[in-house]
Amino acid sequence: MKVAVLGLGEAGAIYAKAYADAGWRSVGFDPGPAVPTPEGVTRASSTVEAVEGADLVLSLTTAAHAVRAAGEAAPALRPDAVYIDLNAASPQVKTDVARTIGDAAGVVDGAVIGSVVKFGAGVEVLLSGPAADGAARALEVVGSDARPIGDTVGAASGRKLLRSVFMKGLGALITEAVDAGAAAGEEEWMRKQIADALTGGSQALDRLDHGTRLHAVRRSSELEASIALLDGLSVESPVSRGAADRHRYLARTAGGGDERLIDAFAAIPSAAVGDARDRLGFVSSRIRPVWSGARVSGRALTVQTRPGDNRALHRALAQARPGDVLVVDGGGDGSRALLGELIAERAVNRGVRGMVVDGAVRDVDELRELGFPVWAAAVSPAGPYKDGPGHVGRTISVGGAVCAPGDIVVADGDGVFIVPRLEAEQTLAASRLVLEDEAERLRTIRRERG
Repeated sequence: MKVAVLGLGEAGAIYAKAYADAGWRSVGFDPGPAVPTPEGVTRASSTVEAVEGADLVLSLTTAAHAVRAAGEAAPALRPDAVYIDLNAASPQVKTDVARTIGDAAGVVDGAVIGSVVKFGAGVEVLLSGPAADGAARALEVVGSDARPIGDTVGAASGRKLLRSVFMKGLGALITEAVDAGAAAGEEEWMRKQIADALTGGSQALDRLDHGTRLHAVRRSSELEASIALLDGLSVESPVSRGAADRHRYLARTAGGGDERLIDAFAAIPSAAVGDARDRLGFVSSRIRPVWSGARVSGRALTVQTRPGDNRALHRALAQARPGDVLVVDGGGDGSRALLGELIAERAVNRGVRGMVVDGAVRDVDELRELGFPVWAAAVSPAGPYKDGPGHVGRTISVGGAVCAPGDIVVADGDGVFIVPRLEAEQTLAASRLVLEDEAERLRTIRRERG
């Protein structure tokens, strides 16, 4: 028997090794070259290679890549194979996966209920879809607590999203309480108060606190899906929205691997990134560099402000971290500059790498002399108001492109591109392939010239 595991992250690696230990031929694929291959697992070079001849396919690619992975796998699937999408995704995504695969295999919506790290492959999994019973039998091989709940793809994920309202909200609350205790010099006391209220005590506290911080990027997206579900049920969700904001804040302040990504994107032209992502993510070409030669890559810190008012921009500077690029939705207004020399100097002091402004700026000569990269929709000598309102750290639209806190900004003389953080690793790899292909074609053209 052969199992193919798409995505060798934390959960994927655990499942892949569990099947190898159970005597199955376990083949995994992950596009991230830095992702290790579990012991006993064969590493495939592509999705197609991984799924060819597989009796069981487990998709653990993250929700952002679930449909794409299904599309890559579909032509190589056996008709009697079972394809379980275990990504934490919305019911709509699971339906899209099923539609993409069609009759190529039996598609099952899988929802992991609990921690794979804590429970291993024995974790509870809800299953829905026409092939749910067969999927349950396949998962029970590795000790899974597999529970079929019906024939409708999406039903399992719907339950998981309902659960996430509580679990991810709890994780967000715990991290905030722990940080508050630390800031007050009372962290140990605060930890004890929380642990005493949890069934699992200090172990549950540590798992929820650590896991929420470690997986903040992915879980913020999962919470957005939960919020969309609540909206569809006409249930107000202020607490869940606050929890999503908390996860985004944790993702932005975690640092770590982001610095490596940011530096890697610095060597990639925006045009190549755009080619790698089907040109979807470019900021409008009306937003241009205000001085020639400007170039930047960085982590987005988003600002939404009333046209002509920069109060929120000042708040953002107070929160900014080294490596950030401030991305400002100023409503496209060109009448009043949202920033000039003084704000740029303060931004440099905070380690901010540059700014992208859907609005006006001023002091262009000084910005150039400072070497501070700025892209803007207009230049105006008139200064801003400072009354508000405005927001920092929310998902915004800037020049027609959606930008969330923590997304990767790549900008140069050609324009500005926004890369979703969850897709940054894959985009970087694809962008490098674009550059390699262009370099080879250029060499061919020059050889033909003789």
